[in-house]
Amino acid sequence: MPDRPDVAALVGSRICHDLISPIGAIGNGVELMLMDGSTSGPEMALISESVGHANARIRFFRVAFGASGAEQRIGRSEVASVVADVTHGGRVQIEWDSPADLSRRDVKLVFLLILCLESALPYGGLIEVLRNDQRWSLRASATKMKIDASLWEGLIDPAALGDISPAQVQFLLVPEEINRQHRRLTTELAEGEIRLSF
Repeated sequence: MPDRPDVAALVGSRICHDLISPIGAIGNGVELMLMDGSTSGPEMALISESVGHANARIRFFRVAFGASGAEQRIGRSEVASVVADVTHGGRVQIEWDSPADLSRRDVKLVFLLILCLESALPYGGLIEVLRNDQRWSLRASATKMKIDASLWEGLIDPAALGDISPAQVQFLLVPEEINRQHRRLTTELAEGEIRLSF
């Protein structure tokens, strides 16, 4: 019997697909206006920067929340481009070290975990992502972190999760994706550091 479709991922894919084209068109329009010199100034720079940031977030969300087949692949260069664009000018930096050819499902799970880690870094910090042999390791570090222990416990035991806000939906999706991939997630919380591996 085939697996049930992942409705949340299909909805995520649809929303990202429908938004990426108009956002790209706005970006192209702004670029044309800047090139012909008819409009310039801080307003156009702000619009251009905002469109670039929206485009980067949609590309990131497309992988994190979108549908991914068991055989789909994604290149490290595409991942690096998405990560660089989504962190550009932000308080959280991401260092990525992996082979060149990656399973899209693996990257989906890593991106969901990055969203979890970002929630603990409201003041900024560093997220390191490493693929060794068959395991992924993520490490978040910062001088000041905001850790909600129940959210992190919920990654291992979803029954421990209380009410979840829309900004925390990744904490619901990670256990589902871990089960779908037949993996086991380990978490370590310490002062100024969170380590995850699967």
